[in-house]
Amino acid sequence: MTRQATIARKTSETDIQLSLVLDGSGRTDISTGIGFYDHMLTAFAVHGLFDLSIHAVGDLHIDAHHTIEDVAIVLGQALGQALGDRRGISRMGYAYVPMDETLARVVVDLSGRPYAVVRASFDTPTMGGMPTSLVAHVMESIAFNGRLNLHAEVFYGADDHHKAEALFKALGRALDAAMLIDPRRGGVPSTKGTLTD
Repeated sequence: MTRQATIARKTSETDIQLSLVLDGSGRTDISTGIGFYDHMLTAFAVHGLFDLSIHAVGDLHIDAHHTIEDVAIVLGQALGQALGDRRGISRMGYAYVPMDETLARVVVDLSGRPYAVVRASFDTPTMGGMPTSLVAHVMESIAFNGRLNLHAEVFYGADDHHKAEALFKALGRALDAAMLIDPRRGGVPSTKGTLTD
C-alpha cells in the first residue's frame, strides 16, 4: 500500500495544492512564491526521501505569513493522512544535521499527541523573503496538524541560512526514521493500542 496524501485547501488568503508520498525518493515540485521557503521544503523532502509537490498562491502583497503558515498546516495534514492508523511504524526518530558551523537536532514521536518545542535563535529578520520568526511556527504547525510530538534545536551556528536549513533537513530525516515500517511490529506501536485517538 502506498502511503500518500493529496490535499487541496483554498481560503480567502491562500490556494494550496499539495501531494505527498512518504515512501518516495526525494522528488520535488515546489512553488510557494517564496524562494527561500521553497528551498527549505525541498531540503526537507530530499533528505526525508519524500516525494513532495506543492503549488501555493497566497496574498504575498500583504506579506509571507499566510502562505508560509498555510502550507505548513496542509503539509502537517498530509503527513497525518498518509500515515493512516500508523500501524507498523517505528514511531520515534531523530536526526542530527551539521551544516558548516551549525549543528541542529530534531526528535519526533508520531504519538498522535501534538506538541512542539523549538529552540532556535536568528540574527536577521528575514531570509529571502521568509521571516526568520516563522521557522519555529512552521515546525509547530506541522507538529499540531500532523499530530506528532516534535522537539527541534539549533545548538550553535552563525549563519541564519545554515541554521534554518539544518533544521529542515533534520526534520525530514527524523520523520523518515519514525515513519519507517518495522517488520517485527504487526500492530500499532502503543501500549494503549492506538495512535489516532
